[in-house]
Amino acid sequence: MNRLIASPYLHAFLAGAVAVFGFAPFGLFPLPVIALAVLFWLWSRAERPAQAAWLGFAFGMGLFCAGIGWIYVALHIYGYMHPLLAGLATALFAAVNATLPALAGYAQTKFRALANLHILLIMPAIWTLAEWLRGLLFTGFPWLSMGYSQVPSSPLAGYAPLFGVFGVSLIVAVSAGLLLAMWKLRRSRPGKVAFGILLVLWVGGALLTLVEWTHPQGEPLKVSLLQGNIAQDEKFDADKLVSTLETYRHLAQSSDARLIVLPETALPLLRENVPETYQAILSEHVRSNGGDILIGAFENENGNYYNSVYTLGSSESQHYRKNHLVPFGEFIPLRSVFGWLVNEVLQIPMGDLGSGGDAQAPLDVAGQKVAVNICYEDAFGEEIIRALPEATLLVNVTNDAWYGESHAAMQHNQLSQMRALETGRMVLRATNTGVTSVIDKDGRILAVLPQFEEGVLTAEVQGYVGSTLYVWWGNAGMLWVVLLMLGAAWRFNRNQPTDKE
Repeated sequence: MNRLIASPYLHAFLAGAVAVFGFAPFGLFPLPVIALAVLFWLWSRAERPAQAAWLGFAFGMGLFCAGIGWIYVALHIYGYMHPLLAGLATALFAAVNATLPALAGYAQTKFRALANLHILLIMPAIWTLAEWLRGLLFTGFPWLSMGYSQVPSSPLAGYAPLFGVFGVSLIVAVSAGLLLAMWKLRRSRPGKVAFGILLVLWVGGALLTLVEWTHPQGEPLKVSLLQGNIAQDEKFDADKLVSTLETYRHLAQSSDARLIVLPETALPLLRENVPETYQAILSEHVRSNGGDILIGAFENENGNYYNSVYTLGSSESQHYRKNHLVPFGEFIPLRSVFGWLVNEVLQIPMGDLGSGGDAQAPLDVAGQKVAVNICYEDAFGEEIIRALPEATLLVNVTNDAWYGESHAAMQHNQLSQMRALETGRMVLRATNTGVTSVIDKDGRILAVLPQFEEGVLTAEVQGYVGSTLYVWWGNAGMLWVVLLMLGAAWRFNRNQPTDKE
C-alpha cells in the first residue's frame, strides 16, 4: 500500500483528475496550473523517456476519466450499448486521448536544455503542441484543453483575443513551469526572478482584458432563445412528434423578439416534411416582429442528409449545414469496417450525415450577419473565425441531452465562452435541455436558463465588427511563439551540457 501511495504514476493520475476542477462548472482556475506543475516536476525526475511517457499517460487518464466520463451516458443510456461495453469504450476513448500527454512526456526528454530552461520553455511548448495536435487528429477532440479552464474569470483569459485557447494553454503551462521553478529555487535570486515573470504574465493578462478589440455595429437587438427540454429518449419518438412541434410553436409565439433561435434539430424531421402550415405560422409570427427565426432540422439534397439550421421570416430564406461532423455520431469513418457499429450497436438516428462545407457565409437575418455553428463545432476556434470579420454575432445551437445530468453541458458552454473572447463577438446558445445562454464578447454569461426546464431566454444583444489578433492569424500566432520558445532553449543550451536534476 505504501508503495502504491508513493507511486509517481498515481501522483500523475491524481494531478490530472484534480485539473478537471479548474473547468466548468467548478471554475477553480488555479488548479490546472498546479496540476501541470506537478506533472512537470514528475517529468523532471523521470529517469527514462519511457517513464516520462507513462507519467504523461497517467496524467491524461486522470484528466479524461474524470473530465469526460459523461460519454458513458450517451453510449449506454441513449445509444443502448451494454454497460460493460459502454464503460470499456469510454475508458478506451480516454486512453486514446491520453496518448497525446504521453507523447508530450516522451518528446520533451528528446530536447536538450539546462534543467530550469527545460521546465520553463521546453515542457510548456511541447505540452501545448500536444494539445493542438489533439484538436486536429482523427477530426480533433480539443475538449479539456487547459486554456478553457481560464475562461472567463482568470486574468489569463486576456490572452485569448491574441492567441486563442491554445495560446492560453501555453501561458497556463508556462505559469506551471514558473511555479515549479519558484519552488525549486525558493531560496535564491532566480526563484525571485521566476516569481517576477509569473506576476508580469498574470498582471499582463488582466490588463489585456481592458482592451476593446471590437466595436458595436447597429442598434441592440432583442433575441429569444428557445429551450424545449425534450428528453433524448423522446426526441425521435414518432408518438411524441406532435407534442415537440407544439412545444416549439408555443414558445416561439410567446416571444416578440426580432430574432428567435431554436436548438439543434429542434424539429426532428426533414425540412421537406415539416408541415407547411406550421412553417407559415412561425414565419408569419416573426414577420410581425420584424425579424426572423432560425430553425434546427435535417435537410435532404440529392440523397445527402445534413444537420441544418434554416431561416424563416422577413429575410430571404437561408440555411447553414453542419460542417465538422462527429465520427460515429454523425458520420461513419471507414464505412466498410465500422458501419455495423452505428447501424447495429449504437442505434443513433441520422448517424451518417453529409458535411455542409467550410465556405458557408453568415446568415443575413434581423439586421445582423449571424455565423451559426452546430453543437460540437464550437470546439474549433480556428474554424469559427472563417466567418469573420464579416459576422457580427455568433450563434451555437446544440443538444446536450445525450449526456444527462453530467458536467458536459457546462463544459460545452465554456467552449462558447472562449469563442466569444477569441472573436470579440457575443455568442447566443439555444439548446434543447441546457445550457441556453447569452454570452458577452468578454466571455461572461449575461443570461442563462435553468437546465432541464422548458423556457424562453429573452435578452438584448449587440452586434460587433472589427477583428481580434486571433481572427487574423488563428493558431499560427501560438505556433510561432512555441517555435520561438524551442529556439530560445536551443540557443541558450548550445555548447552547454545537459544539467539533469
